[in-house]
Amino acid sequence: MDPVTESLNEVHRRLSGLREGRVADYIPQLATADPDDFGLALVSMAGHAYRAGKAEVPFSIQSVSKPFVYALALSDLGFEEVRRRVGVEPSGNPFNAISLEPDTGRPANPMINAGAIATTALVRADGPAERFHRILACLSAFAGRPLDVDEEVYASEAATGDRNRALAYLMHSAGSLRAGPEETVDTYFRQCSVRVTAGDLAVMAATLANGGRNPVTGVRVVAEPDVVRTLAVMATCGMYDGAGEWLLDVGLPAKSGVSGGLIAASPARFGVAVYSPPLDASGNSVRAVAALGEMSKRFGLHIMHGPGLHAATVTGAQRFTYGGLEVGVVTAQGALEFTEFEALAHAVREVTPSAPGRLILDLTAVTSVMPGPAAGMAMILDDLAARGHRTAVAAQEAFVEVTEDRPRTWELFRTREEALSWCREG
Repeated sequence: MDPVTESLNEVHRRLSGLREGRVADYIPQLATADPDDFGLALVSMAGHAYRAGKAEVPFSIQSVSKPFVYALALSDLGFEEVRRRVGVEPSGNPFNAISLEPDTGRPANPMINAGAIATTALVRADGPAERFHRILACLSAFAGRPLDVDEEVYASEAATGDRNRALAYLMHSAGSLRAGPEETVDTYFRQCSVRVTAGDLAVMAATLANGGRNPVTGVRVVAEPDVVRTLAVMATCGMYDGAGEWLLDVGLPAKSGVSGGLIAASPARFGVAVYSPPLDASGNSVRAVAALGEMSKRFGLHIMHGPGLHAATVTGAQRFTYGGLEVGVVTAQGALEFTEFEALAHAVREVTPSAPGRLILDLTAVTSVMPGPAAGMAMILDDLAARGHRTAVAAQEAFVEVTEDRPRTWELFRTREEALSWCREG
């Protein structure tokens, strides 16, 4: 049993009945989405993928493409040149607002439509075909697989995109758009129509969280300084006019899209994506916002929450035979949050006896445990008991307090020596 997947499943079960919001219909093809579609995906820095619900349903990336194309433009031109053309300040306005500086025509930031159109024009190329080819290649590298365009969505966007064309012409007349308005908007429509799944977006978000290196493929997509700036703009501008409340409540760099996709990056921990088409008034997926809020609280993900620097979590993992019985022993230390818990869970899986045996989990040096990791470890121990293993935990109050309300299927000791004695005594 995988406790991370089970945690995602729990969030999925709890929020599947949420019926608020409405599916976007200003792009006609988006209105055909099933409002009950709901998928979650998470990819860790170790490249491990976890999914729940309809995480493999394809949909168009829409505005979730914006941070990745911004990172590509930064890679091409450098921060100062990009900032000269596209600002970095929150607009406080809806995603399709005319947020342009009065004198320069510079858009407020790259996460609103005007800024994204200007950013698309900054991608180096000899013409629109090469520009889109580079954008698609970049998005594919972030996802770790070749992506394609949903041609029906593209046609629908092109037929109804007059407001975006107007934004492009306004910027062009002010001198802030580098390429022709029509070709730029057409490239932007294709960019937004790239087909992805929540699973793809989780890999893409994890690549941002991993400093620009795809944790699944190992390929460096963009440089780490460009990712830092991209994540900073996501944190302040990625959720449109709801960005302030999002940063206050959830505390993760994020980007939403009107097709119902939402990504968030927990730097050096994981990338997560949610797909659910019904949107709130700001254009953000209702279920996705609720899901990320729950996960942030459960695993202590807020970027302002700092557990401090600490050494490796797993300090020992071994399996041996004692009295004809296989025994696994895992030792951990420090604070147990998401990344540490994942490492511990994999260590337990590696040393679990192949046949029914015994496992000792030494948590005596663990100083604190978030509720999510504690529940996850309890699930692992319950599963081991169901499979015929006998398990023991040596732990101080940090682990005991957050698991005391659930039935225990494992032996609990205060010291490692007591747990080893239990093992020797049979």
